[in-house]
Amino acid sequence: MGSSSLGLHHWSVLASQRAILPQNSAKPLQKFHSLPTTVTVACIATSRASSVRCHLGCFGFTAFNRKLRKSVRGCATNPFVVANDEKYGNKQVISITPQVYDYILANVREPEVLRQLREETASMHGSQMQVSPDQAQLLAMLVQIHGAEKCIEVGVYTGYSSLATALVLPESGSLVACERDGRSLEVAKKYYDKANVSHKVHVKYGFAADALRSLILSGEACSYDFAFVDADKRMYQEYFELLLQLVKVGGLIVFDNVLWHGKVADPEVNDAKTVSIRNFNTSIMQDKRVSISMVPIGDGMTICRKRQPHNKS
Repeated sequence: MGSSSLGLHHWSVLASQRAILPQNSAKPLQKFHSLPTTVTVACIATSRASSVRCHLGCFGFTAFNRKLRKSVRGCATNPFVVANDEKYGNKQVISITPQVYDYILANVREPEVLRQLREETASMHGSQMQVSPDQAQLLAMLVQIHGAEKCIEVGVYTGYSSLATALVLPESGSLVACERDGRSLEVAKKYYDKANVSHKVHVKYGFAADALRSLILSGEACSYDFAFVDADKRMYQEYFELLLQLVKVGGLIVFDNVLWHGKVADPEVNDAKTVSIRNFNTSIMQDKRVSISMVPIGDGMTICRKRQPHNKS
């Protein structure tokens, strides 16, 4: 599930990019030579620019060298990244720092019941799996824009994203919520009741793939408007194939953690989950059955829209 600690780990995507930091720092980054991957960083002070090469190993926030974290914090509060490929026109794209992310969170319209659920979840084991408030707000808006009435969520945890979805569904709307962790599911149910949306949520306790197959066998193929997946990363491709059968043409399927703390962009990181997500991203990029958009929010989300099948000639 999603990582909600969205601070400095966003620097992970800077390998093979140039990071340009604005004129609010007088401290240049130091040189670190302990790890292999190279990132070029320019700290632009008010009077001069000082460029350095920072060698980073693993792309995740936890892999950052302590000194590097300290230097990055001191170097700038509002950095930008620019793709190495000049054919992209040196477009400056903001990179999320703790200061910027705090600003984003301050501009999220988070309902009180969601705030309460978030704060309760924060004290639980695995709280990093909860989607962030800005992600939940985006999911709710997608549901509203699409006019969705029938939704599916694969991987509920304590229910933050499913509750955000249920809150914006019409009274006649429904959400199938698939979760195999009974303890976290009890927390979710408590908040469904508290928010008066329990009548909209149909909990499927157990393995999500089994629940999805059951829906297909019961005649619900091509009847859902929206699906969100934040579960076992090694199952993403299977979830995609099942959900593609369940959503209507024009329906949306959203996958969380597609950037996986930046590890997917590092060819030297090849653990099972990273490889699974990397392969899924490659597969879905080439899949003409859907239109896609990878969005760098949270730990990365890919929004898929089911396309009309081409007529076979």
